[in-house]
Amino acid sequence: MSQAIAINLDKSSELVLVSGELTFSTVKSVLNEIHSLVGSLSTLQIDLSDVTRSDSAGLALLVHWMRAAKQAKKPLFFHHIPAQMLAIASASGLDEFLPVPNN
Repeated sequence: MSQAIAINLDKSSELVLVSGELTFSTVKSVLNEIHSLVGSLSTLQIDLSDVTRSDSAGLALLVHWMRAAKQAKKPLFFHHIPAQMLAIASASGLDEFLPVPNN
């Protein structure tokens, strides 16, 4: 059984906190929330440190988020991308395009 995705906004830092499983059975449930957040924030900072599992649908969700931010002309950064998701991104050549901050 899949764990639901939770997307929460830390209003003090404007950091979007994503937790749970980003899988084929869960990602569709959060598409509307993504568009709402893109519209309400000046910069999208997405923290994925509490993602427990991901598959290619989770990576597709990040690409969808990137597209939405680009259309809204807003900067987007992903923080703490899980190793499982980075492996999928690397295998598909998408790792070069993921917006991660320089530390």
